[in-house]
Amino acid sequence: MFELVEYFLGSQPEEVRRARHPEDARRDAEAAGLEVVALRHETLRTEFFDIGAVVYFLRKVVWMVPGFTVEQYRERLRELDRRIRREGAFVAHTTRFLIEARKPVV
Repeated sequence: MFELVEYFLGSQPEEVRRARHPEDARRDAEAAGLEVVALRHETLRTEFFDIGAVVYFLRKVVWMVPGFTVEQYRERLRELDRRIRREGAFVAHTTRFLIEARKPVV
């Protein structure tokens, strides 16, 4: 959901973007002595059709915008509300991966 995070917090450094990269997870598993059997990767699209949905999401998923309050981000929320009303939705993407690993058979 980098689009949403960056809308409120500004551009994030590359190390934040790569924090959960699937190939890094593969290397970490292999470095731990595991054999990676499968690695699946998906990019998911999320659409917010109203500002209430954005506020609800940010209140529930507290690590996205730490310390989020309506009061603190009131002006950004107003701008985003105008954008959603004009464009129909605010679109954000998230990446998920599933790694299957096992101890090597000796």
